[in-house]
Amino acid sequence: MIRKAFVMQVNANAHEEYERRHNPIWPELEAVLKDHGAHHYAIYLDKARNLLFATVEIESEERWNAVANTDVCQRWWQHMRDVMPANADNSPVSAELQEVFYLE
Repeated sequence: MIRKAFVMQVNANAHEEYERRHNPIWPELEAVLKDHGAHHYAIYLDKARNLLFATVEIESEERWNAVANTDVCQRWWQHMRDVMPANADNSPVSAELQEVFYLE
């Protein structure tokens, strides 16, 4: 498994709405993530800084990247665009983090 971590932002007035939209996420989005090899996906909110910290374990970079090309992912990004900064393609603005320590 490949461990990934990344940060995103959520609009200051949208913390509760962001959480509401994820509980639960759309069943078809959950299925696509699992079908593309995503496991142990978690997102944490730092309310003081409007930051989202996400971790996920993936089976391959290719399968993970393919999620973005699915219809359900495209619809999810459009659905979330009003509660967080987004790129021109509606994907969330994010920065991948480098792992510097891991204890198994």
